[in-house]
Amino acid sequence: MRYDVSKLPLQDLFSPVAAATAALTRLDERIARSPIGEGWLQRTHFLDACASLWVDGELVHLEDLVLHDVGMGIRAPTHELTIAQDVLRSRRSIFGHPPGWALSTDGLTRLRGRGGESRAEEIAPSFAEEGEDSSDLDDDADDPFASHFAEIDAVLARSEALLSDARERTPSRARERDSFVYEPDWNEDERLAEWRVARSQTEGLPAVLRAAILLDAWNMLQVLQHAPWLGRLLAGALLREAGVTAAHLAPLNLGLKQIARERRASRDRDTRLLAILDGMSAGAEAGLKEHDRLLLARQQMQHRVSGRRTSSKLPQLIDLVLSKPMVSAGMIASELGITPQGALKIAGELNLRELTGRDRFRAWGVL
Repeated sequence: MRYDVSKLPLQDLFSPVAAATAALTRLDERIARSPIGEGWLQRTHFLDACASLWVDGELVHLEDLVLHDVGMGIRAPTHELTIAQDVLRSRRSIFGHPPGWALSTDGLTRLRGRGGESRAEEIAPSFAEEGEDSSDLDDDADDPFASHFAEIDAVLARSEALLSDARERTPSRARERDSFVYEPDWNEDERLAEWRVARSQTEGLPAVLRAAILLDAWNMLQVLQHAPWLGRLLAGALLREAGVTAAHLAPLNLGLKQIARERRASRDRDTRLLAILDGMSAGAEAGLKEHDRLLLARQQMQHRVSGRRTSSKLPQLIDLVLSKPMVSAGMIASELGITPQGALKIAGELNLRELTGRDRFRAWGVL
């Protein structure tokens, strides 16, 4: 199966590409110079992860994702919540690495969840080095601990042998997937190779148009059976690699959420491309509105805490609530090093908005 990148309606795409490029660049400049840029980035990771599930027809509450991320969930995680956590971690990983990492061979391997082989290779040498260092102690026959070190050496040798055997068998096991979960005829490597062909054929096109084409190609080729969301993150990574969004990872899911599904899933490729481009513009506009809202909230909260003692925890609380969509009493207590009762008190002093509407397991966010 191939994705045809020829016969693009460039005349129809020119205006949407220009509009999306301008919106994304405007947002990137705002975030790069903003005093709340880091907090905006962290919040956007959560918002975009939830929007990703929405685009795929699932629903995850933002509150559940935030609490699950910090290990404070009040209920067992659902399958959808687990996927949202994967999206969140992938976004953080992509933005935490150099711009070209996500689209590299190593980046794609790790994002697909096939980094076990390299991890085993990292662990095995450390065991070998420790074994060599401890073996030097055997030269001293009078050492009272010689027998203990010999036992340790034997354990390390067995561990190294097991790891070596695991490395030899890992490739074959990786190809053997449960047919109940994975379709046997679904060759992800072959589909990924086809996607890479499409990527090479789009070289020279404007970055925004190229990202839209590659996202559509990912969807049409259905590269990964259980991770259609990864294509949207890779499109954002391509924009970052091209320098369009150097200061942030484009919130494409937030924008696509506002586009009608009939347009996103149309049988006509031109309609789908226009929908993706409109989604990029919508995501950038949503990001600008969220940034301006947070900036205004920060000014209001700083005005409220002006004149406080230098030892006050309120300035730290401001930074915390700006970096997460919501905070609980436990999160405030953990981050600020205070008691849960103290967390409840300073949350009230800052006039935060209570989001849960309940007496227990409460959470707050900015107005």
